[in-house]
Parts: sequence; C-alpha cells; structure tokens
Amino acid sequence: MKDLIKAFSHNKAALGGLLFLVVIAIAAVAAPLIYPHSPWQMVGAPFQPPLSGPHLFGTDMLGRDIAAGILYGARVSFLIGIVSTAVALSIGITVGALAGYLGGLVDDALMRVTEFFQTIPSLIFAIVIVAIMSPSILSIVIAIAIVSWPPVARLVRAEFMSLRHREFVEASRVLGVPGWRIMAFDILPNAMAPVIVTASLMVATAILMESGLSFLGLGDPNLISWGYQIGAARTMIRTAWWMSFFPGVAIIITVLCLNLVGEGLNDALNPRIVRRRKA
Repeated sequence: MKDLIKAFSHNKAALGGLLFLVVIAIAAVAAPLIYPHSPWQMVGAPFQPPLSGPHLFGTDMLGRDIAAGILYGARVSFLIGIVSTAVALSIGITVGALAGYLGGLVDDALMRVTEFFQTIPSLIFAIVIVAIMSPSILSIVIAIAIVSWPPVARLVRAEFMSLRHREFVEASRVLGVPGWRIMAFDILPNAMAPVIVTASLMVATAILMESGLSFLGLGDPNLISWGYQIGAARTMIRTAWWMSFFPGVAIIITVLCLNLVGEGLNDALNPRIVRRRKA
C-alpha cells in the first residue's frame, strides 16, 4: 500500500485530480450548510448574471441559484456514479470470474450473453430501460449498471484465464480448497489492479451518462442534476449563457479529474511501469 501511494504521488496530474475531486465531494456534502435553501427555491430575480449580488453563478429563468444547483447536483452525480459502478463491478466480476475459471460451456454461455449486451449502444439501451421503468434515481442506477458491466466481465475473464493455472492456484487445488475460495481469495486479489483502474473510468462514464439522460428529460424529477440544468437552459443559451456554462464546466472538470486519477492508478499498478521506474 505504501508503494502504491508513493507511486501515485509521483504523478502530479493524478494527485491534483484526486485533490480536486476531494474538494468537490466535500462541497457536495456541505451543500446544505452552504446553501440552506432548496436548489428548486426562487431566491432572486430571473436571469441575473454571474456575480450579481449573493449569486456567484447567477440565477436561471425561475430565479433559482445556479451555484446551489451545481453543488446539489454534485451529490446526485457522485451518488449515481459510485453506486452504478459498484453494481456493474459486482455483476462484471462475478460473470468474468466464473467464465474465466470454469471455462468450457460456462465460458461460452456467459460470453455470448456478454456479447449480446455489448452489441446494443449503451446510451440508447439506458434510455430504453429508464423509459420503461419511469425516470427515478433507482432506474438510472440500474440502467447505467446494466450497460456498464460487460467490459468488466471480459477484463476479469482474461485475468482469470491467465492466472488459473499458476503455481499458487494449483497448490490450492491440491490441498482441496473449494473452487469458490480459490476464485475469491487466490485469483481475484491478483486480478484487481486493472479492475480498479477501469472502475475510476467507469465512474466518469456513469456521470456523463446520467447527465445525458437528465438532459433528455429522463432524470429523477425530484432531484436537480447537472444534466437537468443544461437541458433546462438549452433554449436560452444565447440570452443566458451562464445557465448551461457553469454546469457544463462542472461536468468537464469532474470527468477530467476522474480520468487523471485513472491514469495515475494505472501508472502505480501497472507492473511494467513499476519495474521501469525501479530500474
């Protein structure tokens, strides 16, 4: 763990991205303290530009504070991104582990199912799922998780196939260790490095997908989000540019920071890069 932290800290861009994400997360958690009023509440005159009085980013067409909406929207984006990624990882790791360890007919069947999900465009599939289930934070999480797990399954399958015949795995089999224990405690820990890197990128993708769904009017109607703010402002982009500009910047910065963290984790966990650095 110390080596991982040390290697990660050498990547200044990744470290800066992580610190920025921590700041955004803290601001999102503290949103009720910074803006005690509801982000849906009218707090001023409509269409006030940025830095107009107490409104840092101005107000929208209904007099709602844009900055308050961004902070409360960060809570929604992080929640959906993390939860949907966790669900997708659970499905993908399970499918990939079974396919890679058992092989044969099980591998063929599970990979055909995985390929079926991969043939459908992710955003279109997510739109259909949310529309069928009716827009809510639960349906968005389920939709994003369903379209996100196939790449994880293929990655875990490849790692398990390369590790299942290693000496330490064969030794566990000789000792009579059950297959599920070998998968969970012998192989999976050694296959987690690329999965961790992929997970950071999946959170960024989930945030983008949630923003796209909210932009199209398929977000949770009871929760404000960055995508909703941009969607509501798309018809007024020429007269009130700040309504869509600041939520868009929030999405770009968050996704960029997550990608920087992913690259930093890849540099810290990739054995080839680690060996080159030590040499």
